[in-house]
Amino acid sequence: MGNVGAKEIPVLLSPEGLRIDGRRLDELRPLTIQAGALHQADGSAFVEWGANKVLAAVYGPREVHPRHLQQNHKAVIQCRYNMAAFSVDERKRPGLDRRSQEISKVIGEAFESVVFAEEYPRTSIDIYIEVLQANAGTRCAGLVAASVALADAGIPMVDLLPAVAVGKVGGAIALDLKKEEDNFGEADLPMALVPQSGRLVLLQMEGHMTEAELAQALDLGVKGCREIYEKMKQALRERYAIGPMAGASS
Repeated sequence: MGNVGAKEIPVLLSPEGLRIDGRRLDELRPLTIQAGALHQADGSAFVEWGANKVLAAVYGPREVHPRHLQQNHKAVIQCRYNMAAFSVDERKRPGLDRRSQEISKVIGEAFESVVFAEEYPRTSIDIYIEVLQANAGTRCAGLVAASVALADAGIPMVDLLPAVAVGKVGGAIALDLKKEEDNFGEADLPMALVPQSGRLVLLQMEGHMTEAELAQALDLGVKGCREIYEKMKQALRERYAIGPMAGASS
């Protein structure tokens, strides 16, 4: 009876080197990005990434609330990341918990390093990220959605910010972990970077990797980020009909 209720650990990596969903170690989950998903927001994006569904909305530059946060020489970037109570299988209490507050802070700080906030002194740029359905990697999906939403709002940035999580699964380094890999793998490494320079603006790790494994994970993460970056740019091209499609007849 002692094992009743215990979770059975799934086989995360086959002898052929395939993962639990059939992907190779260097493959992303299916990713679709829609820019301009909300009409009321200044900028918005909807991301469907594997089983994740994430909506981001940007408002501003606008008046700062609360007023005491106002800065005379630049805009304040305020980020609110929230997982809906219905976004996970397990019961989740509504509202911001400690994890959501930490992720909100991390994402806000990442965008502070790329947004030209000095262009809009004494204002606020507000980013709202709502996770509607979660299956690991939601902070990366939220960051991607928010980055496209900022571009959709016309906020000047150094560049878009692609993000992805790399992990250690069955002793191997794997790109873009899904839920089972995140829960039962040996390590998780979310990261975000500025593609043109390769500068990392987000890097966190849970678990353990050797120095060689970490170097491999960073290389794989950069590769994944560059692939995601192309999808982000394509979403904005489709939104504003930039390129060969611009003159096409309907």
